[in-house]
Amino acid sequence: MPPEQADGLRAAAQRKREDALKRAGDALRELEARGEQINFERVAQAAGVSRQWLYKQPGLRAEIERLRARQQPSKRLPSAERASNMSLSRRVETLLEDNRRLRRENAELRHELALAHGRTRVAAAGRSSVSANFRPLPRLGGLARKFAHVCGVRTHVPVRGR
Repeated sequence: MPPEQADGLRAAAQRKREDALKRAGDALRELEARGEQINFERVAQAAGVSRQWLYKQPGLRAEIERLRARQQPSKRLPSAERASNMSLSRRVETLLEDNRRLRRENAELRHELALAHGRTRVAAAGRSSVSANFRPLPRLGGLARKFAHVCGVRTHVPVRGR
């Protein structure tokens, strides 16, 4: 490569570096002025440079670390305001019971849906009366009953031996 081309590339690289330094410095000052959290990720994002590049710039790195150290750490709740272990454990128990109830209800709804599909197939096949071969489902939950009512489905299950 001719020396004049190499000089031109060096000059371009130097301009690019100076531009990046200026953008990073401006971003740092702007984040500080707005009172935002200052860290390498935020500065890199605001300046359009990589975090790796910021870490390699000793002056910028020192400034970011200095400003980051000056910021107030996130405030933790006093222990009296935090949930106790007993409270958290009660919450978990409640959520688990809700989950079990919803699973049972979901199973009932699936059962009812399967029955409705069966009735639809029977009706489509031309058979008119299937109710003689079905009996009411014993423990149908409230939501399943509402669902069946809205869909116009009778809540019955097949009777064995007929």
